[in-house]
Amino acid sequence: MKILGLESSCDETAAAVVEDGRVVLSNAIYSQIAKHRPYGGVVPEIASRNHVAKLPGIIDEALEAAGETYDSIDAIAVTYGPGLASSLLIGFSAAKTLAQRLNKPLIGVNHHEGHLHSVFMKEDAPTEDEVFPMLGLMVSGGDSSLIMMRGVGQYEILGSTIDDAAGEALDKGASVLKLGYPGGPIIQKTAEGGDPQAVRFPRGLESVDRGKWIYKYDRNLCFSFSGLKTSLLTHVKNLDHEPEGQELSDIAASYQEAVADALTMRVERALDQFDIKSFSCAGGVSLNKVLREKLTALSEKTGVPLLLCPPSLCTDNAAMIAGAAYEKVRLNKATEEPNDVNPNLRLENWQ
Repeated sequence: MKILGLESSCDETAAAVVEDGRVVLSNAIYSQIAKHRPYGGVVPEIASRNHVAKLPGIIDEALEAAGETYDSIDAIAVTYGPGLASSLLIGFSAAKTLAQRLNKPLIGVNHHEGHLHSVFMKEDAPTEDEVFPMLGLMVSGGDSSLIMMRGVGQYEILGSTIDDAAGEALDKGASVLKLGYPGGPIIQKTAEGGDPQAVRFPRGLESVDRGKWIYKYDRNLCFSFSGLKTSLLTHVKNLDHEPEGQELSDIAASYQEAVADALTMRVERALDQFDIKSFSCAGGVSLNKVLREKLTALSEKTGVPLLLCPPSLCTDNAAMIAGAAYEKVRLNKATEEPNDVNPNLRLENWQ
């Protein structure tokens, strides 16, 4: 089964053709990073305007690269949440129109489900049945969560960030250090050759909770990056000069280490607490070299297999959306077409 996937939840305009949920026939992406860099973050109106201008050409590119036509596609898949409302609407409107014009099924996909499925979209990936129950670490610009997956489409959120996501923390850290945008790649590059132990930044929620915990998830499995950001800001302000050279590399390396440590620490706690067959990491921040190294070391230490998605599918893309859509079709869970976008869409079990 060949599915055309569309993704426009934030600032990537993407289309892809995927066969049987795993074989990526094409994966076309237009990145808007250069458009948003002057503002230090994504500007929703700029994002949506660029989706309107670029999506038709990206769809054509994906079909041509796959050697397919609209007639040879079996279904249309699209992200309908979570994300920026104005951006989601562009991809959703295009997908809805195509589905009606071509008389093809329309399959709505949760953006986070796409990321979770992306770890299975490579040649040597095991089947889902071999690795469940699986612990998933979702790390992106907008979300950082620990998710128990007991089967395809069966989710239980174990822990989540109570403030910033990991990607946001890296973006804000880069801003404080005046490195530019986006933060993740530039902090990683700046940290090369730096001492990750030079500055001891907090890992979040380290101290004993002296008040009432108001969140519904286990505190030991939740993330907090606001204190880390404040600690970096304070450290830089206390310097009597602008950090550069080796000192800047040391600070960046220490900050990156704190983010990766905070994430890995919660994964290790969950591995100790739950009986699982494997764990995975997906989302844009899963590209981070230090995080991958720490999770790989944790896998070797515990003997629990680790699944990482291909680098080309870590950031937002449409192939993961088409892949997740196929699973819904395979399990006969794609019976209802979404009527509208949902910017605040949460992970829900497939019923």
